[in-house]
Amino acid sequence: MQRLFWSISAIALLLVASAFGQSLGEAARDNRQQQQAAQANGAQPKVITNQDLAKDPDGDDESGDVHPPARKTNNRNTDVRAAQQRQASQRAAEQQWKSRIQAQETKVADLQARVDQLNTSLHSTTGGVQSEGPYNRFQARQVQRLDELQFQLSEQKKKLDDLQDAARHAGMKTSVYDP
Repeated sequence: MQRLFWSISAIALLLVASAFGQSLGEAARDNRQQQQAAQANGAQPKVITNQDLAKDPDGDDESGDVHPPARKTNNRNTDVRAAQQRQASQRAAEQQWKSRIQAQETKVADLQARVDQLNTSLHSTTGGVQSEGPYNRFQARQVQRLDELQFQLSEQKKKLDDLQDAARHAGMKTSVYDP
């Protein structure tokens, strides 16, 4: 049944295409008529070949060089441009180091604030003495969370120190690694 449907659909599609479409012979005939009309008007397209082109882009056919001659540049302009590029790349590197270090400092400050907040909440619930130990499961979880946060804080501080050392070894200014 499905095969019959596809066969009928294909035949119907071919009939519709042939009814609205132009045959290949008709298209060739139309194209030939357009070419003959263009020739009768005298408008011939100009064809440029490789032989018509000069070998030297400057139009000097005497030189057999494939590449144009090098232009003389002013050494001072080149030196100034190179110095500007070095300064721009140095500023970009400094900005990148500075942003990485500031992001790390923000992480450390955030963790420190969380540790301080948790410490404050534990001291207020236990009466100010944390060494007595937790009184319930909630306080035990809070103490465990405090230990985890302090470990994360020490890791992030170490990472900050490593970043600052790397910036220092990369030759960055003090304002970059120790703002």
